[in-house]
Amino acid sequence: MEEVMSALRKIQNELDDQKKMIIKNGEDVTTNITKNINMILEEKFQVWEEKHNCLKEVVENQEKRIYFLEKLARQRNIVFFGLHETESSYSDLENIIINFIDKHFCIKLEKRDIQALTRLGKKGKGIRPITVTFTTLGKKIEIFKQKAILKDTEFYIKEDYPKYVLEKRKELQEKVKIEKEKGNKAIVKYDKLIILENKSETSGSKKRMLSVSPESNLSNSHKQTDRRPQEKRNNKPKQTHSLPQRSSSISEAVLKPSMLNYLVNKNKNNLSNQKDNQEQNEI
Repeated sequence: MEEVMSALRKIQNELDDQKKMIIKNGEDVTTNITKNINMILEEKFQVWEEKHNCLKEVVENQEKRIYFLEKLARQRNIVFFGLHETESSYSDLENIIINFIDKHFCIKLEKRDIQALTRLGKKGKGIRPITVTFTTLGKKIEIFKQKAILKDTEFYIKEDYPKYVLEKRKELQEKVKIEKEKGNKAIVKYDKLIILENKSETSGSKKRMLSVSPESNLSNSHKQTDRRPQEKRNNKPKQTHSLPQRSSSISEAVLKPSMLNYLVNKNKNNLSNQKDNQEQNEI
């Protein structure tokens, strides 16, 4: 009986060991499976991330191109405000713009100078503005430079901006006010805020650098006062004591005969030498 019980206990222990092994193997299998799944997911995620970055870069480049093309397409545009809707056709609208520019800007246009024009917005909601596209940028600049002429009239002109640029410009106008309160000069150029340097401050700083200290001014003034009596003394007419000219004439008289005697003796010696040489040659 005891042998049967010991055998059963032995079997029970073996079953427990097997059970533990099965549980451990199961845990190892699950960890390995999860690791494999995570590795596969990470690899796929990296591939997706690379594709996403590539697509993001492509989208950014396309946005930049669209931004540039839209800016270029509107570069020759002017928006006219305040012109009443009396036209009945496209040709009438062209004539209205041509006559308006001739009247207010004294610039004569022809129909070939206008590439396209159209009214903006839905009809019936007030006076709709007119967007005009000119064939050349020079013609647009020539008109836009004279926009101040319309200051005291019901008409005015503006640049043609996209909707998102107009919203950005409104936001930047608030920043311009803040910069002006700080004392800075700021302007909005297209969709960017540009802060200008104050010329008065830069010129003031240069003047401060060039200004002379009061001590040096005082020293300079003292020097000038000290120089004045000396200048007065120097400016007095000098008394010239003329020496008798006989002394100089005597010296000249003494020098001239000695020089003449020297030259005469030298010539005599040269002649005697020449004669001696001739006699030797004849011999």
